[in-house]
Amino acid sequence: MNDTAPLDLARLRRSCSQCSLQQLCLPAGISGPELERLDDIVRRRRTIGRGERLFRIGDALSSVYVARDGAFKTVSLSEDGEEQVLGFHLAGELIGLDALGEGVHRCEAIALGDANVCEVPFDQLTDIATQLPGLQHQLLRVIGHSLNRDHDHMGMLVRRQANERIALFLHGLTERFRQIGQSPIAFKLPMSREDVARYLGLALETVSRGFTRLQEDAVISVHGRRVEILNGEELVRLAHGVEADQTSRARRAR
Repeated sequence: MNDTAPLDLARLRRSCSQCSLQQLCLPAGISGPELERLDDIVRRRRTIGRGERLFRIGDALSSVYVARDGAFKTVSLSEDGEEQVLGFHLAGELIGLDALGEGVHRCEAIALGDANVCEVPFDQLTDIATQLPGLQHQLLRVIGHSLNRDHDHMGMLVRRQANERIALFLHGLTERFRQIGQSPIAFKLPMSREDVARYLGLALETVSRGFTRLQEDAVISVHGRRVEILNGEELVRLAHGVEADQTSRARRAR
């Protein structure tokens, strides 16, 4: 008779509640032994300091990463060395999928603050995914979310009005916070306004004025990096190009 230690499934779920397993297996109905097997391939859990890089442009794809806490930005560099912010990654979101196509990273991932990161060897992850249909489905779903965010970013950049870009950015964040189990109504921005400006293709002053206007219109409340959504319906309207004063006039005309 084998004296096998009982599987502490609760411990595994706690340890992975803010890691890759949050998206990759907990919603997939994976059994206890399968969850333990997936947890075992996480090669390294380490602390990343603010400004530290997970990978650089040209590095080969060896692992994907997930912040158990903290957040990251991915950036490319212009010929004169200026940063262009390509995306932001919250706790529980996979980082490093940019290298799937060519096998090398086309951007850098930089910690926005101190973070605890799980490193998952990509070849082992894909091997296990082929054996666990539920995990494979979740992995494809996560990749799809990443592609959707890239598409949304392009949609922001083609908007003519700065207020539309800012509203669409904030609305997108509310949905992402909801997906990772955090409050979509009140949250702290992990990125600076300068990073937001670079992400949206706007001047820093324009972003600051945009936040101020949204606060004056009682759409949001802002205290430093802390944001509270006061009127989610209005934020959605603005994100789709309806100015607040136009909305007010329409309401008065009824």
